[in-house]
Amino acid sequence: MTGLIWLVQIVHYPLLSRVGAAGYADYQLAHQRLISIVVGPAMLIEAGAAVLLLLDRRNPWTLTGVALLAVVWCSTAFLQVPLHNALSIGFDSETHSRLVQTNWIRTIAWTARALISLYLLRVTA
Repeated sequence: MTGLIWLVQIVHYPLLSRVGAAGYADYQLAHQRLISIVVGPAMLIEAGAAVLLLLDRRNPWTLTGVALLAVVWCSTAFLQVPLHNALSIGFDSETHSRLVQTNWIRTIAWTARALISLYLLRVTA
């Protein structure tokens, strides 16, 4: 998820502003449908793995990892999804800017989770 979110943050979301007004609403609806096919299952698998890891190895690192995942899910539900819904009506530069800016929450949280995962792999190997 870390690699995917960096691609979305640096490439995909900024390029949304270049789609053009004529077909933007259709583009946004297609984006929401197609990205859900890729991201939805991956997020569910990640959540399941995080819970299993927490049950198996409850420590400050796994607790922090689950807390960061909760931040990702809350940010997605309460910030990014509503902003995407607003953009599905048509492009708005202020809404687009808020989408790009608030997505840093998920980018940072997923990056921190990746670093924790790497640490846990190192100390348990």
